[in-house]
Amino acid sequence: MPDLYAQVALDMPIGDHFDYQLPPEAVSLAVPGRWVLVPWSQGRRVGVIVDIVDTSAVAERTRPIIRVLDEVPLAPRGWLELARFAAGYYHRSLGEVLVPTLPKLLRNGSVTGTRGSPFTRATRRFEVERRAAVQRGSERSGEGSGKSGGDSSGDSDGKRGNEVGDKKAAPELTVEQQQALDTLSAERGFAVFLLHGITGSGKTEVYLRWIEQLLDRDPTGQVLMLVPEIALTPQLSAQLKARLGRHPIAILHSDVADGERAAAWLAAARGEARLVIGTRLSVLTPLPALTAIVVDEEHDASYKQQEGVHYSARDLAIVLAAECKVPVVLGSATPSLESWGRARAGRYRLLSLTERATGASLPSIRIQPLRGHPQEQGLTSPARQAIAETLARSEQALVFINRRGYAPVLCCEACGWLSACDACSAYRVLHRSGASRAGTPSRYRLVCHHCALETTVPRTCPTCGNIDLQALGRGTQRIEEGLAQLFPQARIARLDRDVARRRGAAEAVIDAARAGEVDLLVGTQMLAKGHDFERLTLVVVVDADAGLFSSDFRAPERLFATLTQVAGRAGRAGGQARQGEVLIQTRYPDHPLFEYLCRHDYAGFADQQLEDRRGMNLPPFMYQALLRAEADAIADALGFLGQARDAAREIAASLGADVRLYDPVPMPIARIAGKERAQLLLESASRKALQALLERWITPMRQSRSKVRWQIEVDPLEI
Repeated sequence: MPDLYAQVALDMPIGDHFDYQLPPEAVSLAVPGRWVLVPWSQGRRVGVIVDIVDTSAVAERTRPIIRVLDEVPLAPRGWLELARFAAGYYHRSLGEVLVPTLPKLLRNGSVTGTRGSPFTRATRRFEVERRAAVQRGSERSGEGSGKSGGDSSGDSDGKRGNEVGDKKAAPELTVEQQQALDTLSAERGFAVFLLHGITGSGKTEVYLRWIEQLLDRDPTGQVLMLVPEIALTPQLSAQLKARLGRHPIAILHSDVADGERAAAWLAAARGEARLVIGTRLSVLTPLPALTAIVVDEEHDASYKQQEGVHYSARDLAIVLAAECKVPVVLGSATPSLESWGRARAGRYRLLSLTERATGASLPSIRIQPLRGHPQEQGLTSPARQAIAETLARSEQALVFINRRGYAPVLCCEACGWLSACDACSAYRVLHRSGASRAGTPSRYRLVCHHCALETTVPRTCPTCGNIDLQALGRGTQRIEEGLAQLFPQARIARLDRDVARRRGAAEAVIDAARAGEVDLLVGTQMLAKGHDFERLTLVVVVDADAGLFSSDFRAPERLFATLTQVAGRAGRAGGQARQGEVLIQTRYPDHPLFEYLCRHDYAGFADQQLEDRRGMNLPPFMYQALLRAEADAIADALGFLGQARDAAREIAASLGADVRLYDPVPMPIARIAGKERAQLLLESASRKALQALLERWITPMRQSRSKVRWQIEVDPLEI
């Protein structure tokens, strides 16, 4: 038998693959897409076979693979092609894309586990749930045997949720929902649908009906549903289990315990899980029988990975759908301008939901000027009165401020000292530890949100010794404390990243609010989307000005989306319920953004923004890449980028590529954790030209021995 070599992708920044000898006993199992354990230096690593060859340029130095992990399912071809695309488009090695998709417990080279291991226990639990789901499906089919033989493929009336096997009856669809569902149901191949529905219009119900039809139509098919936030997953998974409990469901996100995640991933990769729900990394889960993809809240910035490979899960979902020839639905009340522009141009098929599914009216939005209006605890008199009236009616109110912590900065009014971080060009944020209720002791600390440096609060000013240090501004904790003083009888709950860090805490807050055990909710954008609180009729936005005059051209788009989403939490119940009210505090009440917002006119706002961007040659009419550099000294970072810019100019000239290169500049927050950072922006009206330059440009940089750390980001969301 001639020598054979496996080309294995490893999680390394150099090289797309490494050659290893194939022992005779491994030949029959070793095929592209198979996971293997290989030696690396003095240790071992898990990788993926991407090809089998009979020659190797380094044959005399190759080492044999340790073993083929045949207990891990063979990856489907579409998954490998997606990974190859991602590696090429985002200019990272193939292994950097592939290997991190494997759950941590499975990366140790063995999935067998011991009898009492977390993985083994989780696998058994999933198997029990899977068998129960299959049993429920069999019972449901038996009940429906008198109706078209139990075959749901022809069922398009959207009312199957009322049949045996579902724990919760499905609501009646509106005319618009039914039209959207009919359009989706008729699609059998690749297509991109943009489901644009106002808040409360029932986008989730359309997803549910469509997924139900797909799974009933194909007894082995799988559907992938992406959500942006971990906090949204429990609510959505509960809805899906209640309605689609006869199909095995796998949940994948970072808040899932390692054993549970490994078991769910294996179930998805084996085709046992029919519905996979997860956050951005889930798009890279190998699914052998993928039939459709749903990307909920597709505009959300959380879909862009900020560590490792800087991929967009939304964009990769579209690539995966095209590779597998299946439809993909992008859903949002405020689509990204990229998606909206493609829908306007006819590249995506636009489905619109313009009415709330419950029959409720959209909330009235009132702009409350801050200038000239005295505040108490960060709230103007109209805001305090609106909250008091809401509580008097036994309804819920949400107070929104997109800033966690107690106060953004601690200062000394005597000498001007500010709580600057020693390691970053940013301020340490004042945080409170302990409850906000009167009589409960609280401790304070200063935390840098960039490097996580945490220190105690100084007793006196470090500069002048003044004992009277003041907190400037407000965060969620201070607003919570102020509300407790203004409304001492109210039951108050807060949800931000600090709360959500504790496993299960976010779900507990949301469940308590739904159960009517909370009167006042305080939170950041974690409360702004996807949640449905029937008693919530008032939303107060404490300070809406942060995104109005930002240097980031995407800031108005983000602000409009956030305000629309948080406003959409109010008055969703319908029926005889009170119309929702939204009060937005701002120093610039005449800003055009608020005019569109008060009219609930996303289309008008988006079209105007697209026109502005077209005139300024900004995305989506321009393609961008950002090279970031990090060094001990800012001069080193800028020097590295200057050399990179000169090299890029030469390459662009040789290629005849029309690519604009800007001068290297320090980043807005130039120092983080003691490292100085700078950036270099490239842009072109031609994606092909930009990618061609990047391909030629990055290879020599990878081979250089510079001490400067650098990374490239394609299609950056923040500049």
